[in-house]
Amino acid sequence: MCPDLKSELPDTETALPGREQAMPVTENHVVFDRPLDQGWPEHFQQVLLGLGCFWGAERRLWQQEGVWLTAVGYAGGVTPNPTYDEVCTGKTGHTEVVSVVFDPAVTSLEKLLQVFWESHDPTQGMRQGNDRGTQYRSAIYTFGEEQAEQARASASHYQQQLDAAGKGAITTEIREAPVFYFAETYHQQYLARNPDGYCGLGGTGVCFLD
Repeated sequence: MCPDLKSELPDTETALPGREQAMPVTENHVVFDRPLDQGWPEHFQQVLLGLGCFWGAERRLWQQEGVWLTAVGYAGGVTPNPTYDEVCTGKTGHTEVVSVVFDPAVTSLEKLLQVFWESHDPTQGMRQGNDRGTQYRSAIYTFGEEQAEQARASASHYQQQLDAAGKGAITTEIREAPVFYFAETYHQQYLARNPDGYCGLGGTGVCFLD
């Protein structure tokens, strides 16, 4: 859990420089026992989802039917190959995300987005609950125009649900997926490694479907 530091995104002039060397991926997925960095079946799809602290978010997503692989990392910022400590400074521009690989024959992006919207508060800007900073902002990073259209449509639908419940405006960042940088090994499937660990996941109480 990062301390409360930054609420404004850095630019290329103010961001940390980072490094050329990628974070080593040293272990298989703790739950699925699959390599995190060796690809997946050709017909599967990937989406990057940011919904606050990635520990609880990843667990919620690996529990979904049709999800084949998850990994946590950093995306949406400026600094190449950042470390967790660097992301926590607010000077990399990245948010904590979960890479979700799923089988579209079993589930759909729409179903995963329902889980996404209901599992956090997408109206809070640069925070989730008591977790504050740019690294906790809500984000959907898509692959291809079809995913982008589905993400925008789901946001529009959920905004209607939030409006009806008297909630605020969605601040979720929706755009084509930027580079995904793996987080350190100890963050991967953190709550499988540490079942009693911190989980700040919490939604608005507003259902995606009526």
